[in-house]
Amino acid sequence: MEAITRPSNEHFRTVFILSASILIVVMNTTMFNIALPNILREFALQPSEGAWIVSGYSIVLAIFTITFTRLSDYLPIRTLLTLGICIFSLSSFIGFFAESYLWLLIARLSQAAGAAAIPGLSMVFAGRYIPMSRRGSAYALIASATSLGFGLGPVVGGVITDFLNWNYLFLITTMVSVLLPVLYKFMPTETSTRARFDVFGALLSGSSATLFLLYISTFTPYYLLGGLLSAALLWWRVNRTNAPFIQPGLVLNRHYRKIVFLSYAGFTLHFAVLFLMPIMLEQVYGRGAAAIGFIIFPGAMLSAIAAIYVGRLMDAYGNVKLLFLSQGLLMISAFIFFFTAGKSPYMIMIAYMFTSFGFSSLSSSSTNEVSRILPTEQIGAGIGLKQQTHFIGSATGSVLAGILLELSSQPYTAENFKLPFGFLIVLMSASAIALAIYARQIKQVENVQENDI
Repeated sequence: MEAITRPSNEHFRTVFILSASILIVVMNTTMFNIALPNILREFALQPSEGAWIVSGYSIVLAIFTITFTRLSDYLPIRTLLTLGICIFSLSSFIGFFAESYLWLLIARLSQAAGAAAIPGLSMVFAGRYIPMSRRGSAYALIASATSLGFGLGPVVGGVITDFLNWNYLFLITTMVSVLLPVLYKFMPTETSTRARFDVFGALLSGSSATLFLLYISTFTPYYLLGGLLSAALLWWRVNRTNAPFIQPGLVLNRHYRKIVFLSYAGFTLHFAVLFLMPIMLEQVYGRGAAAIGFIIFPGAMLSAIAAIYVGRLMDAYGNVKLLFLSQGLLMISAFIFFFTAGKSPYMIMIAYMFTSFGFSSLSSSSTNEVSRILPTEQIGAGIGLKQQTHFIGSATGSVLAGILLELSSQPYTAENFKLPFGFLIVLMSASAIALAIYARQIKQVENVQENDI
């Protein structure tokens, strides 16, 4: 893929437009989190079954995000975004008329197939067209839109669910189609490159992710065996084709692997929290959908505002310090949820402030670090694979939280939420250890480079 336009600060305005698209896509996720208790009652579902409304969406996002970002090496970003937005909008109309759980799930999965184009390609665009001196600010702007979406989604979703019905949530997401003409105007012109797309590798990548997540949600050994076989075939494939779907150099890059794990842990925690909070606030504290939305809203708004300063800090002090900040905030949030969530709904509000701020800092600083440590020709694929891991973490968080919660019987008490929140503390401890190792290794590399100079 050869871009006609070189990196320039002029393209920063396009990042604003892309961020608005991401805002709507993220709202689409969190609106349905708030409506989940209502959907569970309407269709008589268990929490683990209803979790597939969230985790199934994340699985499809994971599969199609890396597909879209890989295609951006051959096709114009503008063309791919147009396709994604059209699929997303059409699926939203289908979802509005859904009257069964099956059609609801079909609409959500179809939405995800289109929505996958927006966050991944936005990251690729910033990595390709924004100079390194301002790239941190660009990624922070995208993270800010993500945080704002996480904040507005519960409020909008709660109000609509209380006063109308969950079907009307699909109408909100059609607003993304309004941005299509603007994006088409301001996106730079690119030329297509004739190349062979590794369809077999893409299918193996998607099947591996899906089978592993099915195993996590059901603990059926056949899914695990299938996932391992699919992953082995994928590794065989990427080492025996000229243009593999996943570049083997990314998988073998130990620094890149650690950053991807940090992102996976952060997304797992965030979506586990987003899954557990509405259920806890409804069953333990008797709060309705609108009230739940307003409890979640302050944390997301704090993160959206702070993300602007996070970008400046990244550009001034580097990514590693921001990664440590994010780990500290997420660890604090896990402890607050574990020890105080059962005492007051306002402690849940405070805990989510730390979660949202930490998640926003992690998302922007980890992506910027990936664009720094990878060669230019690997940035698109590297960000795409990292985005896929994000959504696998999203699905893992909601499914595991549902499974751990189901070990207790309904109606749930505050004590029943201790186990899933305790799991998050263990997860963040492993993430903090990985970051400490990464920081030490990067420091050693930088010292060697300074000595060579």
